[in-house]
Formats: sequence, structure tokens, C-alpha cells
Amino acid sequence: MKTGISVLSLAIALSTISGIAAAQDASNQDEQETRKLATVTVTAQKREESLQDVPISMEVMSGDKLDDLQVNDFQDMTRYVPNVAVQLTAGNNVVYIRGFGSPAANFSFDQAVSLYVDGVYAGKSRQTQGPFFDLERVEVLRGPQGALFGKNTAAGAVSIVSAGPTDTFEGAVKGIYNFDLEGFEVSGHVSGPISETLSGRLAVKRLDQDGWIRNIGKGGQKEPQVEQTLARATLLYEPTSDFDYTLKAEFGDNRRTGGMNVTGRLDVPQDPELTRYVTDSVVGEEGTEATSWLVSGTGNWDIGEYTLTSVTGYSWFRADINNYFDQQAPDGTIVANSVYNSYPEHFRQVSQELRLLSPTGRKFEYIVGAYYDSARYNLTQLGGFNISALNYDGLSRSDFSQFSKSYSIFGQGTYHFSDTLRTIGSLRYTNTEKRAGFDGELIYGPYALRPLTQANGEISEDGVDPSITLQWDAHPTSMVYFTYGKGSKSGGFVGNTYGTVDSTFTYDPEESESFEAGIKSTLLDGALVLNGAVYETSFKDLQTSVYDPNLSTYITGNAASAKSTGVEASLAWVLSDNFSITASAAYQDAKYEDYPGAACLASQPIIECDPADPASVAQNNIAGKPLPYISDFSGNIQFNYTRDLWDDLIFDSVLAVTGRSEYYDSDNQSPLYGLQEGFSKVDLRLQIAPHDERWHVALVGKNLTDKITTGSAFRLPTPITSVSRAIMYVEPPRTIALEAGFRF
Repeated sequence: MKTGISVLSLAIALSTISGIAAAQDASNQDEQETRKLATVTVTAQKREESLQDVPISMEVMSGDKLDDLQVNDFQDMTRYVPNVAVQLTAGNNVVYIRGFGSPAANFSFDQAVSLYVDGVYAGKSRQTQGPFFDLERVEVLRGPQGALFGKNTAAGAVSIVSAGPTDTFEGAVKGIYNFDLEGFEVSGHVSGPISETLSGRLAVKRLDQDGWIRNIGKGGQKEPQVEQTLARATLLYEPTSDFDYTLKAEFGDNRRTGGMNVTGRLDVPQDPELTRYVTDSVVGEEGTEATSWLVSGTGNWDIGEYTLTSVTGYSWFRADINNYFDQQAPDGTIVANSVYNSYPEHFRQVSQELRLLSPTGRKFEYIVGAYYDSARYNLTQLGGFNISALNYDGLSRSDFSQFSKSYSIFGQGTYHFSDTLRTIGSLRYTNTEKRAGFDGELIYGPYALRPLTQANGEISEDGVDPSITLQWDAHPTSMVYFTYGKGSKSGGFVGNTYGTVDSTFTYDPEESESFEAGIKSTLLDGALVLNGAVYETSFKDLQTSVYDPNLSTYITGNAASAKSTGVEASLAWVLSDNFSITASAAYQDAKYEDYPGAACLASQPIIECDPADPASVAQNNIAGKPLPYISDFSGNIQFNYTRDLWDDLIFDSVLAVTGRSEYYDSDNQSPLYGLQEGFSKVDLRLQIAPHDERWHVALVGKNLTDKITTGSAFRLPTPITSVSRAIMYVEPPRTIALEAGFRF
């Protein structure tokens, strides 16, 4: 195990041991007041419940915790959620849970880990540009959630709940200046009643920061520079005690100038430098411009003892991504050849869900509902090459368009055998239809470097996702459960691979199956929470899209099968009025069980798989190899210390240590340039505020040990470049920021 992970493991072990001793000492003091953790309310099962009552392995981060740690995106958040990872690329950032996700290479993939924002399905990363602002909480549900969430949750689901209007008037403003990124962030909200039946909330955020990589091709400009403008307006209408309707509209504008990739050597382990050389090409300035709208309307109508809920959603985005690759050779010289691509996208979706909830406290409780959505997606790909070795300077284009619609009916029933024993059964039927077209053309150049082809296809699929859970309150303070569930994700089309034809245009649906057993316990009169789960999740026809540097193209299709087994645990402990600990950790073993016809891995000898021999590749099977982008171990521990100061002031501090073991972050699983070693990162927040929290000042450091890590890597091959080299996408180094805010 790597040094960074050993440090994290030791920190967790020592803190737990010291915490147990402190708790035992405290228990001997009869006069000490019992301290309790706040109840965490979630809606993972479409009802408001305590996290400790939900038979699902899940993590919840409150909006306050996200703010304290200055978490702005998924990549940042997943450091605090074990067995969840994000693949960082210049295109789509992909979320993986328990080893499974939908690779970034094929833009048209529906994600195996689905995102829901205020109940609205968002299967593409750019449907919401800034979900992590002014939130109530984020719920991360591990494992298939096909029965209740439904839409493409074969690996898990993430539910984001934004903050709603308040009963009384309030407001807040916060400003952050980041010394290392040389930029600012300003956010704020106002909330309160507008009339006797109407209340509202308006939240805004503006971010303008430089990057962490110096581009010597543009005079030392720091990249990626990020500008974000976000706004969310919410109205809550409550004319009577048995009806309410919430309307939310979120706007996001995200502009990233420059890139995150740098050059590395192919023959040594990853050691990225924070410099690059890139100049603009005919497709425009490097970076991303994306604008999105997300609108949701949620109504609740109490009909006697029953509740009818309607969730209506509209989502729209337009984006343009221009990708360039670092033109530095590993020795620092500039490579004359350039490779670049661009991906303009346009998407819109409408959705409607209806649910009927039965009363609780009965022998049999249930939820039944129906869901419908339709979406249109258009993607253009521009691929340019300036290759002196081939005397080639050309630009190709492909256009992809897709229309999809799906509907489903679902239900969940809970039967109480006794006050302590119950079974929960869920079932969802889904029908999905898609049709799509692909067309390639040469814009200019002496000949087409990539095949220029056309393809068309249609899909019509039916699927059933069941689950069954046995839940037992073994003790007034402890609950155990066992769950079996299935999930699925519909098939689709190859959206951005040159040379696609009808026979390679379509890939099959994937299916998942999971067994999970867990325990949730609340001990020491509510001061200690201990949760744990063991699981086995397997996938059939796993959808894959990998970059083959030997062919310099992406291969999209279905792997035969893969399996992940593991254990997850979490702890929250209030040891005193001044000190508390939270920790979570996970271990997983995620491997392909069968993957015939897989592209050759970098670790395979020629006699095992010869990339130049199609017959050898066709017979290649990487069964037993690990899934990429996945660590065996991941975990974090957070220490919170608070104490009174003078003049009614409070000092508050949070120390967080997060870490992962090593993982392959290149598709060909190179043990050198494609392997990110295990690491730990340290975050720290130091804050001073009065007891009423009307203002605060804080110093926030992230990645204080300045650990340089990569989110993904690949080999850029010859002849499309004169010097074959590794391209690595670098994650942020150490940053220190000053934060100040006030409430009114």
C-alpha cells in the first residue's frame, strides 16, 4: 500500500482509538450532558426519512459542509465519498460508483450513475453547470437504484436538493479570494415570504479564477481560466395546508479558457509538470463555453391520508468544447505537429413524473408512479490534424443527432411483519425508444485521414428492474438489512467516432445485479453513528469506450461482464462540546470477468496480444484485469474542533484528510504513464465568527501537501505527432483562499 494511503489509514485508526478512550472517560462522568448528532433527513425512497432508517449504502453531504470545504463540483466532492470517483477529461467528466460508470470518450452515452437535481433527471454532465451552490444536501446512493429512480441508475444515483424558501426573511453574502488561482468567488441569497401564500428564494454566484498550469505558448498564461455565472430562483406556493407547489429555475454559464493536459514521458511513472505549449487553431480558442437552463416544478397534494406528487422538468444546454494537446516533447522542445478537435453540442429534455404515496404507520405502505421523458441531442465533431510527416493539413467533421423517449411505471411496497421486521419490494417497467443518424465529411485537406461514413439506427427496448429488501430493527439503536436489486441502462449509438457505419453504430443495453447487506447503528445516546455494508455488484454487457493508441481511435461497444465486491463503512462521533470526528472508508475489488475482443493493454506482451494483428486482438480477453479509474481503497477523515474565544467569538476548525490507493487512469492500463500512485490530500478550514453567526472570516487551504495528481492519461501516437508521448490531465495543486461573509 502506498505511503499516502498508509498515512490516511493510520490517522483513521489512531483517531478512532483515541476517540474510544475519550468516550469511555466521558461516560464515567455522570454530570456530563449527553451530546447528540443531528438527524440527517433524506428522500432516497421518495419519502422524508432519517438516514439511519434507509436500507441503502449512501453518503450525505449537507450544503453547509460543502460550503465549509469549498466544494464546487463532483470531482471535489467525491474525495469525501468513498467508492465514488470522477474521471477528469477535457470533454465529459464521468462519475463512477463501486467501479462502474460510462466512459467519457463516447459523448452520447447515458450515464450509468445518474444525476437528479430537485427530482429532475440529468444524464449529461452539462445539463447543470453549477449544481454545488446554495444547496440543502447531496445524497449519493451506491448500487443499482432502478426501481425508484429508474432512469439509467445501473451503478448508482446522485440526488441534489437545492435550498428552498424560508418562513422568515433572511439573506447572506459571501466572498472568497483564492491566492493561488488569483481569482474571486462571490455568492449570496435572499429568502422569505412574499405574501401569505407565496415565498421565494433567489441565489446567485459569480466565479472568476485563473488556473494552475502555465501555457508558454501564450506568454505564460495560467490555465484553465474559469468564469462561472450561476443563478437559481425558487417560488413556493402554499394556498392551503394540503397543497404546495415549488417552481425552480436555474441558469448556468460556464466558460473555461485553456486546457488541463500536459506532456509526460512514456517510459517512466507519472510525474507531470505544470507547464504546456499550446496555440489556437482554426477551430478557435481552446476551452469550453456552456450555457444551461434547468427548470423544475414540484407539486404535493394531500388527498385524505394519501399524497399525490408531480415533478415536471425542462432541461436545455448548448456547449462548445475545443480541445488541444500539449505540443511540448518530453525534453521540452516544441512539436511542430498539432492535433485538435471541437465538440459543439445542443440538448433539450422534458420530463414528467407522478407518484402516489400511501399513509405511513400501516401494515402495508406503498408508492406507485409513472414517468415519461423525451430528449433531442445534437453533436458536431471537428477533428483537425497538421502532420508534417504525412504532408497533411486537414479538417474533418461528423454530425450526430438523436431523438429519444422513454416511459416507465413503478411501485414499491413495504410489508411490516412486526414492529421490528419488514420487507420492501420494488419493481419498475421501462420502455425506451431511440433513433439516431451519423454523417461524416471532409471540410478541407488533400484526403481524409479518418474514414468519412454515414450510419443510421433505431432502438426499441423493454426492461424490468426489481429489488427486494429485508429490514430488521435488531435493537432500538441498530438496524440491519439485506437487499437484492437489478438495474439497467438502455443501449445507444456511437456519437463521435470517425468511420462509424451501421454495423458498428449501435451498442447493446447493459444490466447490473447487486447483493448488499448492511448495518446502521446509533450509539452512546445519539453521540455515535456507525454504518457499514458489504456488497457484490455484477454487470452484463457493460458499455465501454476505450482509446486505442495503436489505431488512434475510440472503440465503443459492450464488454461481456465485470464484477465488483467490497465493503463500506462510515462513522460520526461527537466526543465533546468542542470536538467531533467523521470518517468513511471503502475497499473494493473490481475486475472484468470476461471481455473478449478487448483492445491490447500496455502490460500485455506481443505474444499475448499483437495490436498490429486484427486476429490477435479479436482473440484477446482481459478477464481478471482491473477496471480503469478505480482504486481498491478510498477514504477520508474529518476532525472538527470548536471553542469559545473572547467578546462572544467562536473559533471553528475543520481538518480533512482524503485519499485513494493507486489506480489506472489510461484506457490501456499502462503501468507507467497510465498509473496514478496512491495519495493523501489534506484540507483545512480555520474560522472565526460570533455566536449568532451574523458574520464570519475563514482561511481555507485545499491539498495543503501540494500533491500533484492526474485524472486521466493516454498515449498520443505517431504519426499524428512526430514525438509519441503521454498526455495527462492534471488536477488542482495546493490552493489557499480567504473567505468572508455575513448574514442578515
